[in-house]
Amino acid sequence: MTTELFPGFEPRRIATSGAEIQLVVGGRGPPLLLLHGYPQTHAIWHKIAPRLAKHFTVVCSDLRGYGDSSKPASTPDHAPYSKRAMALDQVEAMEALGFRRFALAGHDRGGRVAHRLARDHPDRVERMAVLDISPTAAMYGKTDMAFATAYYHWFFLIQPYDLPERLIGSDPAYYLRKKLGGWGSALEHFDPRAYAEYERCFCDPATIHASCEDYRAAATIDLEHDRDDAARKLDCPLLVLWGEKGVVNRLFDPLADWRKTANDVRGRKLPCGHYLPEEAPDPTCVELLGFFRG
Repeated sequence: MTTELFPGFEPRRIATSGAEIQLVVGGRGPPLLLLHGYPQTHAIWHKIAPRLAKHFTVVCSDLRGYGDSSKPASTPDHAPYSKRAMALDQVEAMEALGFRRFALAGHDRGGRVAHRLARDHPDRVERMAVLDISPTAAMYGKTDMAFATAYYHWFFLIQPYDLPERLIGSDPAYYLRKKLGGWGSALEHFDPRAYAEYERCFCDPATIHASCEDYRAAATIDLEHDRDDAARKLDCPLLVLWGEKGVVNRLFDPLADWRKTANDVRGRKLPCGHYLPEEAPDPTCVELLGFFRG
């Protein structure tokens, strides 16, 4: 898959203090880390990473618990799947590649990891982009029937072990298909090779459990960390992109939400649903290049 979807990229597996992180790296120039979201892997970047690699050393990483990265055992407080732990993995992986300071972009859950990374390690982040999210605390804080209906998985996945694991595990391929096709996106936007990777990885019971732990952490320990940092804004330049056909555009105001947590915010909606890098690779790439090269 790496050879087909990421020509010229080298696969690497890096042991961090808490996990083993699978990634691919390619290109030349300043370092740029790309983080995927739920329920995907680093394959989401395959349409734009080769283009970005003409200007940057691009690292596409699987978050802990996803893809071919390891799935550490969790704890009752879900700390191993906190965004703090997931962000530290990425800092340590980039350090192992020789990059102490880097640009950063995250889609969906990857954007939430990026947000925590920039809070916990502000000296590491040159510039940051988040795709199709508002901050976690803002989205939970504005929950109403419309949001709970559209993003029911936020409330389903946080149920105690092992209810969601058993229900998803009964037919994970069906669940994945409904998820990927359910956020203003059509399944034909996904390259069959990338979709096969999502299915291969997500059908692993360890991935199903780890992804539930990711969401359980988001509803508990991550919110505690966010409250601790509520008075401190991000200083790095922040680009916010979102899909005009998606839930975030319909129910939230991403620019206003992010301006409450960051000092330098710009961005716009793109003509697509939730999966910007696969549905709208051209405008997404243009926006990222303009921002990160600026």
